[in-house]
Amino acid sequence: MVGTVIIQNGTLVCPEGLRHGDVALEGDKVARIAVHLEPAEGDEVYDVAGCWVFPGFIDAHTHMQCWTGMDWTADSFETGTRAAACGGTTTIVDYATADRGVTMPDALAEWHRRADGTCTANYAFHMALAEWNERNRADLARMREEGVCSFKTYFAYDHLRLNDAETLEVLGALRPLGATLCVHCENGTVVDALQRRVFDAGITGPEGHPLSRPAECEAEAISRLLYLAHLAGDARVNVVHLSTKMGLDAIRAAKARGQKNIFVETCPQYLLLDDTRYLERGEDGFAGAKYVMSPPLRKPSDREALREALERGEIDTIATDHCSFNLHGQKDRGKGDFRKIPNGGAGVEHRPALIATSFAGRLGPEDLCRLMSENPAKVFGMWPAKGRLAEGADADVCVWDPSVAWTISAATQHQNVDHTPYEGFECRGRARLTFVNGVLAARDGEPTGTKPGRYVSR
Repeated sequence: MVGTVIIQNGTLVCPEGLRHGDVALEGDKVARIAVHLEPAEGDEVYDVAGCWVFPGFIDAHTHMQCWTGMDWTADSFETGTRAAACGGTTTIVDYATADRGVTMPDALAEWHRRADGTCTANYAFHMALAEWNERNRADLARMREEGVCSFKTYFAYDHLRLNDAETLEVLGALRPLGATLCVHCENGTVVDALQRRVFDAGITGPEGHPLSRPAECEAEAISRLLYLAHLAGDARVNVVHLSTKMGLDAIRAAKARGQKNIFVETCPQYLLLDDTRYLERGEDGFAGAKYVMSPPLRKPSDREALREALERGEIDTIATDHCSFNLHGQKDRGKGDFRKIPNGGAGVEHRPALIATSFAGRLGPEDLCRLMSENPAKVFGMWPAKGRLAEGADADVCVWDPSVAWTISAATQHQNVDHTPYEGFECRGRARLTFVNGVLAARDGEPTGTKPGRYVSR
């Protein structure tokens, strides 16, 4: 019989605040929290003095083992969730996608085939819709029964996007189900036209990518989404990967007119990097392709506006939009035409360290918990089982050592990709222990080889 896991002498990040004490994990639940717990014979004891003890981090925006219209992502569910756990993330929410001609039940079954039995971290699924019809309308309730309480539509990408009338109908259909619609907010019609214009002007390298997807394309689409949500009776919407001040201003305007059910996500890349990265050449002259993702990296002024908004509490969650492609053999297919570079970047392993380091002295452990654990659990239907360190909650725990200094490098990462957008970033703090469902999944940033991850019905 497996004994209790006792985590001793940590600073516990609990819903009621910080406290010093011990945590006992029994099976897949947090059994007890107290100032001191006396171990019994056979218990596993971990002394974590000097560490913060978080509920496991949740990354609510990933694309693992996914065909994006150009290529398969480099990370499978196996490699991606292993990397996530090494960084302290115990649950991902991945975007299953019902492509045109595919039903949502069939898409969900396919994503289960890809993920089930392979994962180190837990996994849940959003359901992305590439078309709107009566079959999909009828299947929404079935998806809710299968534990899917969030959906996604697109305003960009010709093979995925819905028009405004269809988006309004989706919002109306989801509202009585209490479900949330996540939306990729870029004006795809304008992007298509600007891509042609920029390319025809002779700008063919990665620097053409941000020029063809300006801030206005995001802000207009966010504003349009929020007006549609208002028309649908203040339907629940989640603006994914916010990247611009103009988009932030559109959200502020909607909230000022009384809309309550708006949730906002941003990503580390938009808080740390900017569009000068597209000018990087590297040894092969194509290093800027590492940063081709949509939306693109923005101006330093956008980055600073988002950082300020994050500190003021205007942004609810930090996710990664992890969608990894190798620079060599995938992204380099777009040499000579930036439109052919697969869009996406890697980040699921490094998000907690990037945010903890970049916002040191400005965001404390309670803020990190709120942005990367508590709020994702609440917005996406996993609270109170996940997102809180409390008796009876799931035994997903990240023990974080804020004293460890280390450097991000593609050579030592566990993401299955040949580069990282954060190469050379000097971090302060790392996950010392990551427990998934009560099982030690990673230690000091290295996997233990266990695969305790399981599907999270929300």
